[in-house]
Amino acid sequence: MRAPLRWVLWDVKDTLLKVRASVGEQYCKEAERMGLSLSPVEVEAAFRQAHRRYSSRYPNYGITQGLNGKTWWTGVVRDTLSQCRVQDPALLDTAANNLYYNFCNAENWEVFPDSQKALESCSSLGLKLGVVSNFDSRLEAILRSCGLLSHFSFLVTSEEAGVAKPSPVIFDQALQKCGVPADSVAHIGDHYVKDYLTSRSVGIHGFLIDRHNEHNQPDIPQEHRLSSLEELPSRLQQHLD
Repeated sequence: MRAPLRWVLWDVKDTLLKVRASVGEQYCKEAERMGLSLSPVEVEAAFRQAHRRYSSRYPNYGITQGLNGKTWWTGVVRDTLSQCRVQDPALLDTAANNLYYNFCNAENWEVFPDSQKALESCSSLGLKLGVVSNFDSRLEAILRSCGLLSHFSFLVTSEEAGVAKPSPVIFDQALQKCGVPADSVAHIGDHYVKDYLTSRSVGIHGFLIDRHNEHNQPDIPQEHRLSSLEELPSRLQQHLD
């Protein structure tokens, strides 16, 4: 006999909220405040390159190499702007620090229209909610500023956990906080491998949010795929009985 559902774990970025404007636009806006005129397209391309380089060289914010979320991100910003011919070390440091803290604010994030109601509906079913996210220590401040933090009993970020999805270890840490078996827990996220496959590999009921019908993997049953978070409560209801 299967265990009744007790908890729902949530991914955050691109599941509950997304970056409001492109990174190129946001970096350019900060550069403009400092008297610099940069091209958003060029900055976006430089950012993607810097982000890829740092992610490869220092995975999960370089935690095991003596870095942390802040030093990692400010390094990415400095690298990005350096590629765009900004050379003044003081300017690079100021821009990097400002941008790091700018992304704690709700004005830089857009909560999806279906997020708040889905969280409320899950709570009204008697389910407890937690977060499992490949994110740095700013996540709590971001969720607070976006009005979502109060829904969650706990947050597990990859910076805090010292390990990132798709490692199942981050889900094991979340399960310890839930204090129930994996088959009493569901997880919802937007990434096929990091969210869907990894959560299911530890026995959690994984669901994939696919807002733009981009995932065509044949091994995802239709009942595990959501085009909107509005569909989630009725899917979870089936595991409550």
